[in-house]
Amino acid sequence: MNDKDEPLVAHLEALRSALIACITVTIFLCPFAYWISPFVINFLIKLCIPEKVGSLHYFAPMEVFWTQLNLSLIISLLLAYPWNIWQFWKFLLPALYKEEAKALKLWLLSSTMLFIIGVAFCIYFILPILMGFSGSFSSEDIKPIIGLQNFLNLAGWLMFAFGIMFQSPIVVLLAVRFGLTNSSSLREKRPYIIVAILFFSALLTPPDVVSQILLAIPTWLLFELGLVIATKIEPKNNNYQKYLD
Repeated sequence: MNDKDEPLVAHLEALRSALIACITVTIFLCPFAYWISPFVINFLIKLCIPEKVGSLHYFAPMEVFWTQLNLSLIISLLLAYPWNIWQFWKFLLPALYKEEAKALKLWLLSSTMLFIIGVAFCIYFILPILMGFSGSFSSEDIKPIIGLQNFLNLAGWLMFAFGIMFQSPIVVLLAVRFGLTNSSSLREKRPYIIVAILFFSALLTPPDVVSQILLAIPTWLLFELGLVIATKIEPKNNNYQKYLD
């Protein structure tokens, strides 16, 4: 292990430098994120809001301004994500063995890609389905009036939920890779895992069955994909466990 005798103060200083670098870049990106936030809002509205729902509304004089501020912070965090991950990687790298560093690097890259895929899946498929379902209740006597802030809160929370739940293959692979479990055990516990997926889907989505099912089904499919891949890496896991011992 590199720098294993380095004093605690030096590690804390390295952590402090990494956090400052992350915060600085994120704040630096905020003005640009605020500038593009109206384009992001318009993009989401055109993509996700059907004609039956109509236009979105705001109900307070400064609502749009504060909504754009909140959205700009989210956008700046997303734009700074590669830089922040790189800082996290540099901080942990000196404390890792070669095999551990390789595994962590692969995990970070795979986790990032799955998070992006989850967010994109939510934007292009889930949100249009949910808003279309909402608009289906519209009639001559019933007209929806949906607030801009309500829509963006729903969109932001669902994107976060899909990004998190799409990490299920990573969780499976890491658990098998580091000997915490094996593929046979996961297959036997599949009913319990499905119940857990449904529970977390209900926890991370609004209180409606549609969004919960739309999140649970792809999460379960990704779990099955992770299980298939985990079966193939189990021989490697045995070698790695010997290395750790």
